[in-house]
Amino acid sequence: MASRPTVSVHGAEGSTSSLPLPAVLTAPIRLDVVAAVHKSIAKNKRQAYAVAENAGHQTSAESWGTGRAVARIPRVGGGGTHRSGQAAFGNMCRGGRMFAPTKTWRKWHVKVNQNQRRFAVVSALAASALPSLVLARGHRVEQVSEVPLVVPSSVESLTKTKAAVELLKSVQAYTDVVKVSNSRKLRAGKGKLRNRRHRQRRGPLVVYDEDKGIVKAFRNIPGVEVVNVRRLNLLQLAPGGHLGRFVIWTEGAFKLLDDVYGTFDKPSALKKGYTLPTAKIANPDVTRIINSDEIQSVIRPAGPKIAKRPFTQKKNPLRNKAVLFRLNPYAKTLRRQEIIRSQKKPAATKKSAPKEKASAKFLETLLSA
Repeated sequence: MASRPTVSVHGAEGSTSSLPLPAVLTAPIRLDVVAAVHKSIAKNKRQAYAVAENAGHQTSAESWGTGRAVARIPRVGGGGTHRSGQAAFGNMCRGGRMFAPTKTWRKWHVKVNQNQRRFAVVSALAASALPSLVLARGHRVEQVSEVPLVVPSSVESLTKTKAAVELLKSVQAYTDVVKVSNSRKLRAGKGKLRNRRHRQRRGPLVVYDEDKGIVKAFRNIPGVEVVNVRRLNLLQLAPGGHLGRFVIWTEGAFKLLDDVYGTFDKPSALKKGYTLPTAKIANPDVTRIINSDEIQSVIRPAGPKIAKRPFTQKKNPLRNKAVLFRLNPYAKTLRRQEIIRSQKKPAATKKSAPKEKASAKFLETLLSA
C-alpha cells in the first residue's frame, strides 16, 4: 500500500515537521448532501414569531344580516363617526386580521439523520483541503504555503490577540482577515434595528484540540472563528452551504482527526461504529480510464456514425405500405389475395354501339301531333 501524503507544520520560524494527511480529508465531496443538510440544520436556530392573538379583533362588530343590500361581513356598530358601519375582522378589511394568522407553534425545527449530518461534515472537511475550492469560495490564500494549513500545538497557549495576529501574518493568512474587515457593510432592511446592524464575510476557521487561551486570543479578530476538533459544525465548515472554508489546524487537532472520524477501514474512536463513506468510483478521471490500453484492447471498434433525424417523422399507414405491413403483418396477405382475385376476373363484355339519332322527319311528326 502506498504511503499517505504528508502535510507540513508551519510555525512562526518556518516549517518544522510533517504529519500524514488524515483520511477524512480525502473523503468523497457531495455538494448535494452538504446543501440539503445545511438548509435543514440552519432552520434550527430560528426564533418563533407570530402576530398577536387578538390582532384585528379588537372591536365589537356584528353582521347586519341579509336584506340590506350590503355584504354580510361583520360591521362596527354605533354612529357619529366614520368607523361605524365599516367592515371588520376579515382579512380583506381595513384594520382586520391577516389570513391564517401565524402561530408560534409552527414546526420550526427539522430533524436530519445522524449519518447524513456526518456525511455533510466529512464532505466539507475534504473540500477545505482543496486549494481550488478554498479560492473559489473567496478566501485570500494565494500566499499561504500549503492547504490544509497546520500550525504548532503551542498556538493553543496564546492568550493575547496581538500574538494571534502575529501568527496569522507569519503564515500569510492575515490577508483573509483584511478582506473581512474591508467587507463590513450596513445591512439592508429592518435587521439594522434588530441587533444585526452590520454584515461581513467569513474569515479563517481555527480548529484546536485543547483550549489553553486560544479562544480568547482569536475571538476579537474580524471574521475568525474558533472551534474544537471534536465539535466541528457544518454551519462553520460550509457557511451558506458553500464548500471550501479556509481552515487553520493546530497540530494536536490535525492528529486527532483520524480518531474522531476514523478511516475507510477503521471505525471512529469517538463516534461508535462510524467509518468514512467510500467514493462511488475510486479514480474520478473517467476519460483516462476509457482511453487506457486495458479498456481499449477489449472493446469493439466504433461503427459508422448514423445521422438520425432530430424528430420522428409521422407516416400514414393507409398510403405507406411498409408502415402498414409493420403495424399489421396480415395486411400483406390480404393485399396478395386482392391481386389474385383481380387477375381471375373474366374480361369485361364489349358494350354495344349507341343507336343512331332519331331522324328529322320522325321528330317533326312527333312534335306536330
